[in-house]
Amino acid sequence: MAKKSGKDYFGLGRVISLILAIIPVTAWILGAITRFCEGKIVAGLIRLIFGFNIVWLIDLILMIVNGRIMRLLNI
Repeated sequence: MAKKSGKDYFGLGRVISLILAIIPVTAWILGAITRFCEGKIVAGLIRLIFGFNIVWLIDLILMIVNGRIMRLLNI
């Protein structure tokens, strides 16, 4: 099982994670990799398929508000 960190995107600081979340392609890839590293394979696959549109906007808003990406599906 992967180690759970306090911040998203591999434990990077909030400002760096926010900058990475603003760029759509980077947020899409890093969001999927983050979910795969947490051991959530189905959630990672869903992020790869649907993570480039509405999920990106939700992740961006949540990254600004609380510094974490969306975790709707924990499978």
